[in-house]
Amino acid sequence: MSGPRSPNDEAQGLPPDKVFGQGAGFRTDSVDEWHRVHAVSPLVRGWLAVVALIFIFGRNSFDDVLASVRSGGRQSPAGAPAWLILLILGAAVVVFGIAFFLSWYYTRYRVTNDHVRVNSGVIFRQQRQARIDRVQAIDVVQPLLARIFALAELKFEVADAGKSAMKLSFLRLDEAQRLRAAILARASGMSVDPRQPSAAPQAPERPVLALTPGRVAGATLLSGISVAALVLCAAAIGVLIATGSPSILAVFIPLALAVAAAYWKAFTTDCNFRVAQSPDGVRLRYGMLDTRAQTIPPGRVQAVGITQSPWWRPAGWYRVHINVAGYGSDHRDSGARTVVLPAGTEAEVMTILGLIFPDPGTADPLGVFRAGLRGKGPAYGFIHSPPRARLLDPLAWRRNGYRFTDTALLCRHGVFFRRLQVVPHERTQSLSLFQGPLMRRLGLADFELHSTAGPVRPVVHHLDLATAQDLFTGQAARAATARRIGRPDRWLEESKHEQ
Repeated sequence: MSGPRSPNDEAQGLPPDKVFGQGAGFRTDSVDEWHRVHAVSPLVRGWLAVVALIFIFGRNSFDDVLASVRSGGRQSPAGAPAWLILLILGAAVVVFGIAFFLSWYYTRYRVTNDHVRVNSGVIFRQQRQARIDRVQAIDVVQPLLARIFALAELKFEVADAGKSAMKLSFLRLDEAQRLRAAILARASGMSVDPRQPSAAPQAPERPVLALTPGRVAGATLLSGISVAALVLCAAAIGVLIATGSPSILAVFIPLALAVAAAYWKAFTTDCNFRVAQSPDGVRLRYGMLDTRAQTIPPGRVQAVGITQSPWWRPAGWYRVHINVAGYGSDHRDSGARTVVLPAGTEAEVMTILGLIFPDPGTADPLGVFRAGLRGKGPAYGFIHSPPRARLLDPLAWRRNGYRFTDTALLCRHGVFFRRLQVVPHERTQSLSLFQGPLMRRLGLADFELHSTAGPVRPVVHHLDLATAQDLFTGQAARAATARRIGRPDRWLEESKHEQ
C-alpha cells in the first residue's frame, strides 16, 4: 500500500503550468455564447431506431416472400406490397431524421467559471446546470459508430444518485478530451481556458496496471455466468432424458443465446482494462467495441468493496467496486462503471487501494488489509462476533468483524463469498443498528454504515450488543472529526496555496 503515490504527489512541488500547461485564467463563455455538439450526432444517435424500423417492417415481408418461394409461386405474399412498405420506411426515416436534427439543433452548451450549462428540447425545453466543483467523475465514452467518426460522448456525474447525469453527445474526440481536461482542472482549483488547447492539455499520467485478455477471459469463464450455463445444461439433459424427444431442446435455444450474450458482454466490457494515476485522479480505460475512459477525481470515492467468489479463490482473484456520488445503483449503466478492478490479484488490489486511499491510517497496511481480505478471528486488531453467534452463523462468526484505522473503517464478512468494505471516516453518511428476535435473545446486533447509492453496503453481522453500540458511537465521533479536517473539494488548492 505504501508503493503507489497519491494523485497529489505528481502535482506537489510543481508550478501550475507544469501540471496543466501554460496559459492564463479560465475564460468564461459570455451570456450569448453557446456551442453545439457535432453535426453528425443525429446519425450516431438515431441509426439504431432506423435499423429497428427496417427489422420490424422487413421481417414480415421477408417471411411472406419466403413462403411464396417455397410454394412455387402458388401462394402470393399476403402482406402489403413492397412499394407501400418502402414508402412507410422512407417516411419513418424522414420523420426520425427531422426529430433527431431538431434535437441536435436545439441542444446547446456553454462552460462558465463555475458551471456547465446544457439547454435541450424542442417542445419541452430543459435547462440543466452542474457546478464544476461538484463533479464527482467524468467519462469519455465512444460507442462503436462514434469511434468510426472519431466522436465521443462527454458524460459527467454530480451528486444526484446517477439518475440524471449530464452528457454532451457527441463531440469530436479531441474536443471531448480538451473539455474534460478543462473541467477537471477547474474543479481541482486551477485556472485554465477551456477553449484554448494549450491552456488545458491532458494532465500527465503514470500507468499503474493493465489486465491481459487471458485474465479477462478466465475471469469471465469462472463467473456466475458459467454456473447459470451448467444449470441450464443440466436442465436440458434432464428434460431430454425425461421426454426422449430431442426437439424439446429447442425450448432452451433462447436461454442458451442469453448465456452466450452474457459471456460476450462481460468479456468485451472488461477487455483492455487499464488503470493510470494522474494529478486529476484515477483514470480507468476499458472496452473492446464500445470504449470508455473514466476519470475519478481525488476524494470522490465514498466506499470500496472487495469481493472474492469461491470459484475465484484457487486463482487468487478479487473484484473491486466503489461507491461514487452520482454513479448510483443503476446496473443498466453504472454496473461496469463502479468497477475499478474486474479481476485482480491481492497485490493488484493493494495497488488500487493505495491509489484510492493514499493514507491508510495504519503502520502495517498490508497486514491489516490482508487480514480483512482472507483472515479470521482477532488477527491484526479485528473485532469479530462472539462465540454465541455461531447459532446464527455457524461458519462465518469468526469471519464477521471490523477494524478501524486513523482514516477508514474496515468491515468484513462472508465465508464462501468473502467481502471486505472500506469507508473513509469523512464519507460516513449515517449509521444504524439492527436486532431481530433471535439476535435480541442472544444479545447480538448488526451494524450497518450507510454510504451513497452504489454496490457497496458496509455491514458487520452479529456483533456483541455492547461492542456494536461502542462502534456506533465511536464511528460517529470519528466521522465528525474527519469531516472537520478533511481535504477541500478542490483538491489542488492546497498545493497552489503552498507555492
